[in-house]
Amino acid sequence: MQLQKRQPQTISSEKSYTRQDWQKGYESQPREFDYWIEDIEGEIPPELQGTFFKNGPGLLDINGAPIHHPFDGDGMISKIAINQGRAHFSNRFVQTEGYIAEKKAGKILYRGVFGTQKPGGWFANIFNFNIKNIANTNVIYWGNKLLALWEAAQPHRLDPYTLETLGLDSIQGTLNPGDAFAAHPRIDPHSQADGGAPCLVNFAVKPGPSSTITIYELNPTGEVVRQHSHIIPGFAFLHDMAITPNYCIFFQNPVRFNPLPFLLGWRSPGQCIDFNPHEKTQIILIPRDGKSAVKIIETEPCFVFHHANAWEENGEIFIDSICYESFPSVDPDGDFREVDFDTVPAGQLWRFQVNLETQTVQHQVIETRCCEFPSLHPEQVGRPYRYLYIGTAHAAQGNAPLQAVLKLDFQTQTQQIWSAAPRGFTGEPVFVPRPGGTREDDGWLLVLMYDATHHRSDVVILDAEDLTQGPTARLHLKHHVPYGLHGSFTSEWFGPEA
Repeated sequence: MQLQKRQPQTISSEKSYTRQDWQKGYESQPREFDYWIEDIEGEIPPELQGTFFKNGPGLLDINGAPIHHPFDGDGMISKIAINQGRAHFSNRFVQTEGYIAEKKAGKILYRGVFGTQKPGGWFANIFNFNIKNIANTNVIYWGNKLLALWEAAQPHRLDPYTLETLGLDSIQGTLNPGDAFAAHPRIDPHSQADGGAPCLVNFAVKPGPSSTITIYELNPTGEVVRQHSHIIPGFAFLHDMAITPNYCIFFQNPVRFNPLPFLLGWRSPGQCIDFNPHEKTQIILIPRDGKSAVKIIETEPCFVFHHANAWEENGEIFIDSICYESFPSVDPDGDFREVDFDTVPAGQLWRFQVNLETQTVQHQVIETRCCEFPSLHPEQVGRPYRYLYIGTAHAAQGNAPLQAVLKLDFQTQTQQIWSAAPRGFTGEPVFVPRPGGTREDDGWLLVLMYDATHHRSDVVILDAEDLTQGPTARLHLKHHVPYGLHGSFTSEWFGPEA
């Protein structure tokens, strides 16, 4: 199914961006701010009330020594509190043990998962397995707690008003030291096991020759109401999952992990992963009741970071995912800021159709445009849905930085696009439903984007019903926020008194 396209506004240059503009969004932001946003184009919708949290790497260097990959950067939480047509911004670094130690030392002390090494070459890194919890991937408010998430360790709890770090959180004693709580929880809006109440579903994975996946389900007070673990064969590189009312769904990418270069100090763990295009991707279906048998079904080889959504229909499971033809890694001797987009794979939106009876899979490419960071109405998570919003490239062909937001309508097979090109760079759109709204696209999209013209970031508010009208409001910050990863919105107001 290929959607009809509305062409974005015309950009005269051959590319919709310059590398120099894009690179500036990866400058560190060591400062912490706290102010009311006064420079606003348009008007903040009066019904839009609550707090938009965003997480991402705030430091791309340690005292001038560059981080090799942005995923290795220390987590910085940005908070935009919105109330009665006004907005307040603040940001703080998560005070992890590693962040505090390196700030005091003024140098890199830890190896990173995706390429950062301690200075001193292999001799300084050999048999050094001390990787810091960087708390930089996601931030959620659940069970009256604000949690900064990183998939390989415990979350850090923050004060939602001040963003002060309160320490590691054990999820009411469920997590032991060293346990993980992934950075991609899903919220089931109406859990069957809980009488239709909402439920947060998350996971942890311990990879190895055989890998263990643990599922956690938390009620609205933050209590773990279900927990079960499953051993699956092979090394599992799992960043995200999708859910349906009955299943947690994982894609076991066809990769191999050779730990020797990591042990000897030559490479980081992420650089020891090799994609094998001759092996199948495995779809892992873990029943949420924790009792039924796990199903593993093979499909076409692809690499998946993020899933958009999944649902069950007539004995089949449908899964929409962002797929790459191979693992997009950074060369050990390369610089991620100098990446040649024309030579690395672009993410595309694929739809997988899994027949549970025959245990077979069919797939189709829904959107060929380079895209990442899908978002949808929270009521549709795990259920059939009509609209998907996603960060995308400005151009319809080729790989490029994200500069636009795309709305896909699966019912009419049409799409809308809003582009910030040539000098704007987007990321993940977060869908916020309009209070009392009844339509699936009745709400707003919040996007924290980088404006290279002014070397600052904007909070862009888009009407989710019609992206072609452009932003309802653009909130100009006084500074830039480095490109972030994931964020969330809560209707709770965590700003200062007006």
